[in-house]
Amino acid sequence: MTTHRSGIQPGQILTRDEIHPILGGSKYSGICPSEEKKNVLIFSDSEIDNRYGYRDGWLAEDDDLGPIFTYTGTGKVGHQTFKGGNSAILEHAEKGRTLHAFIAAGRVPGSDTRTHKYIGKFKLDERRPFEIREAKDEEGKLRNVIVFRLRPIGRYIREASDVLQPAPTSRFRFNRTAARLARAGRRQRRQRGSQTDVSQVEAVRDELADAFEDHTVDAGETIGQLELEMRNSTDRVMYDLYNQTSNTVYEPTGNAGIDSISQALTQLLLARTYLRDLTHDQPLHLMVLTPVLPREDLRTLLAEHGIGVVYRNDSGGFSEFEGTTSASSRAPRAFRCLDCPVPA
Repeated sequence: MTTHRSGIQPGQILTRDEIHPILGGSKYSGICPSEEKKNVLIFSDSEIDNRYGYRDGWLAEDDDLGPIFTYTGTGKVGHQTFKGGNSAILEHAEKGRTLHAFIAAGRVPGSDTRTHKYIGKFKLDERRPFEIREAKDEEGKLRNVIVFRLRPIGRYIREASDVLQPAPTSRFRFNRTAARLARAGRRQRRQRGSQTDVSQVEAVRDELADAFEDHTVDAGETIGQLELEMRNSTDRVMYDLYNQTSNTVYEPTGNAGIDSISQALTQLLLARTYLRDLTHDQPLHLMVLTPVLPREDLRTLLAEHGIGVVYRNDSGGFSEFEGTTSASSRAPRAFRCLDCPVPA
């Protein structure tokens, strides 16, 4: 086997002995950071994945930014954490490292030496860098696993055999600890990166979600992440704050401005569509969780869609503003045009 003089090219099948002199890293781990080469190598093997009830691979559906490759983090027993190799993936950009992904391809003929197909360079998806899902460990116990969402950089190879199969049916999973782990991972990533206006808003949102989860648990209710595996899709939808006791979805925001409220409204309308088949003895309730009470026109906007508001009050607790409307509030209103000519 030979490599291109400019480096490893997508589609090449190589052994680790051929890969590591070029890209660096350990010859044994599934996630191999290299400080010298400024790379992080990740190796995926469907035979190993299937033992634990998951599989890495390309999502069948591209989004508006393009394709996504999903990769499950390291850790065979118990909950996975953002340490070791998982930390190397999470913080690769902040440390100036490039992700290089390989998929198990087979063995060198006549030997037990494994071969790996190079599929390209990657970076973490900036909008949703990872998800926390439920899977079994090697002892057969359910635990949290970290599923990284990776975007290709430049040339890549995506073969049909490496694309995930759509789910045959829709399925819901409730997880009491996944959302808090996800927020901890986002917090760790922000601490390693540069502080921006966006990261500060995200920090407020995650702190608000933590405080509200504590508040809800102290009240004797059950809250956590609701994971939806959608029929005929390979993507997942995660609702970080789902109150299982009252069948309520809360969408947290980092501020009470129009952009944040609009984004939360969209997410909750999607929840209404996706969760209509969720079996519960109470109707589904939708709430926006905000750090302060939004202004009146935004509250009216939410109320017109049957969505309420929970906000942090002056005492540091939480107050609720019901999302209900009267017939008169939904009636069209007449507005005077300031620039229109006055009728004769």
